[in-house]
Amino acid sequence: MLALVALIALLAPYIAPYGEHERVGEPFESPSRAHPLGLDDGGIDMLTLMLWGSRVSLIVGFAAAAVAIVLGGVIGLIAGYFGGRSDMVLSRAIDYFLVIPDIPLIIVAAAIWGRNLTNVILIIGIIYWTWTARIVRAQVMSIRERSYIRRAKAIGARDARIIGRHILPQVAPIIAANAVIMIAFAIFAETAIAFLGLGDPGLISWGKLIENAFQGNAVSVNAWWAVGPPGFAVAFVVLACVMLGRAIETALNPRLEGSHMSVRTFSVRPTRAAGS
Repeated sequence: MLALVALIALLAPYIAPYGEHERVGEPFESPSRAHPLGLDDGGIDMLTLMLWGSRVSLIVGFAAAAVAIVLGGVIGLIAGYFGGRSDMVLSRAIDYFLVIPDIPLIIVAAAIWGRNLTNVILIIGIIYWTWTARIVRAQVMSIRERSYIRRAKAIGARDARIIGRHILPQVAPIIAANAVIMIAFAIFAETAIAFLGLGDPGLISWGKLIENAFQGNAVSVNAWWAVGPPGFAVAFVVLACVMLGRAIETALNPRLEGSHMSVRTFSVRPTRAAGS
C-alpha cells in the first residue's frame, strides 16, 4: 500500500492528466469521464491535484519522521545508557514535550517560524521526537544491565563502542518499527497544519486540498469529491504505515508474534478415584 502511493507520487508529473494550476471547468464540477474525481473550487482537476499533493505529503512524512527518529534515538540512547544527571535532564525535557498538546504547539511554532515546507518538517520532527526517545530510553536502560554489557565494560570497552556494537543493534528493530509509524504521525500532522491554514501556501498537499474545499464551502454545495478523496488518501497512508510498522516489529522480534489475543487449550485428564 505504501509502495503504491510512493510510486504514484514519483510518477505524478508524468501521469497527471492536466496541469497543476490549469483550470479545466467550472468550480465544483461533478465527477465525469474526463474528470473522475471532479473539480475543486477553482475549476482544477481533483485527480491532478491529488497526484501532486501526494508528493508534498509524503516528503513531509518521510523527512519529519527522519528528524524525529534521529533526534529521539540519540537522546534516548544517551539518557538510557549514561543515566544520572543527563538522564534526569533529558527525561524532564521529554515529559514537558509529552504533556503539551501536539496541535496547539504545532500551531504556535508554525505561526512563529513561518509557513514553508522546511519549517513544517522541522516543527513536526521536533515535536514528535519524544515518542521515540521514551521508547529507546526504556529499552536501553534494560539492555545496559545485562551481563555481556557489564563484561564489555570490565575489559575496558569504550562507551561509544558499547553503544554502537552492543546496544544499538538491540534497539534497531524498535527504532525501525517506530520510524514507519512516525511517518503516519507526520502526514496526519501536516494535514492538520495545512487544514488550519499554516502550511506552505505555494504547495499543494492533501491537507491543503481539504482546506481549500472548506474555504470554498464544498460541504454546503454537496461537493463531496473535493473533501473525500484527500481524506481517504490520508487515512489510506496512515493505515499502511501502522500495518507496516507492526509487521516490522513482529518480524524483527518474534516474541511478539501470537502474544496478543492468543488462545490456549488445556487438556484435562480424568482422575481415578482412590482404590479403583
